[in-house]
Amino acid sequence: MAKALTVKGVEAARSDADGKRVEIPDGHTRGLFLVVQPSGMKSWALRYRFEGRPRKLTIGPVLVNRDDPVSGPLPLGSPHTLGEARTAAQTAKLTVAGGRDPGLVKIAEKAPPADPELHLVRKHASRFVEQYCKPKNRSWRETERQFNTTILPVIGAKRIDEITKADIVGMRDRLVEAGKPIMANRVFATLRKFFNWLVGRGVLDISPCGGLSMPSAETSRDRVLSWIEVEALWRATYDLGEPFGPLVRALMLSGQRREEIAGLTDSEIDRDRMTWTIPADRAKNGKAHIVPITDSFIATIDGVKRIGKKGIVFSTTGETPVSGFSKAKARLDDALEFNAPWTLHDLRRTVATGMAELGEPIHVVEAVLNHKSGSIKGVAAVYNRHDYFEEKARAITAWDRFVHDVITDEAVRLAYGRTRDRRTFITAIHGDEKRWRRYLSMLKHQTTAKEAA
Repeated sequence: MAKALTVKGVEAARSDADGKRVEIPDGHTRGLFLVVQPSGMKSWALRYRFEGRPRKLTIGPVLVNRDDPVSGPLPLGSPHTLGEARTAAQTAKLTVAGGRDPGLVKIAEKAPPADPELHLVRKHASRFVEQYCKPKNRSWRETERQFNTTILPVIGAKRIDEITKADIVGMRDRLVEAGKPIMANRVFATLRKFFNWLVGRGVLDISPCGGLSMPSAETSRDRVLSWIEVEALWRATYDLGEPFGPLVRALMLSGQRREEIAGLTDSEIDRDRMTWTIPADRAKNGKAHIVPITDSFIATIDGVKRIGKKGIVFSTTGETPVSGFSKAKARLDDALEFNAPWTLHDLRRTVATGMAELGEPIHVVEAVLNHKSGSIKGVAAVYNRHDYFEEKARAITAWDRFVHDVITDEAVRLAYGRTRDRRTFITAIHGDEKRWRRYLSMLKHQTTAKEAA
């Protein structure tokens, strides 16, 4: 029978004559061993059986004497005196008697604490935006905004595996009831993509959006691109290349019809008067349409290499206007991954909405778009032959500034979204260049100051 270890015996213990590691049992506490390495290092170990299999638990390095006694059990892995090692061994054997493996308990105690938000929706949403949306979706900021303002306040604190169809339906129905059916569609599209992404990563077995349809019927006539989507589309056109990239930018700047832009020729441009005349045989309503143009519109079409001698700006043959819009649109869709379907014709509606937001009267907006259906009717329509050229030029110039200086500049766009003094903004964007630049500088300064705060 092994003898009980003593403090002096522990201190005097050495490895064997061949310099091999030795284990010296303690006769006082069954299973406790003093382990002496060839290097002379000493430690305590407990050998025990768990579920019929032999196990070993390292208690910690040997401490011969402790000057200041400690109260309570010491953590495994820290130095132990003989008495402390015996206490630790007894505690471990009680753990075994309770049906738990003390070795696994030790591993669990050493493991870093689990992230309390590891399985929450808001944690996965952050990863979705960073790992999927940002690299693949130019309009990721819109997706991030939907999460922050609409989705996470409702389900962000829930575990991802606890989200049910009822949660999704409840969220979208509240938006519909609040008079926001289109937003309900956008949010639902984001949720569906988010949960499908989680299924693809193996986080979930099935999406709670499965079997659910868009909450509201939506036609293309309802679609107006958000300013974030406009910014993403504008940047994507540069990757699209010629002739479609510049063509889409020309659509965005002018608000004219796709076929009218596609058939543009150099002979239709008057650079002295800064106009583009769409001849009657190419205008949808059969009437020639004079469109005021800007320097950036000129720069856009001048950047397109001409093919052939007919002066067709957007052409791949030099003989006929460009075609194959569906393929170019598909490439844009792949790059943008908007949360809702859109068409090139939606750009006219977006331009009209933007001009109205900039304070342009409806009859001026319709004059820009070459609409004859709107606000001037009856006898007034018979006698009103004014083409509103000056007003159209003013509206086109303001819209051009809005696209280049507000929408495509994130700092200014954010400041514009926060400003409540829209009258001052509208006055500035319709003013001379010096005044507009001064106002832009003020908006950027406001954004910088807010971020610094």
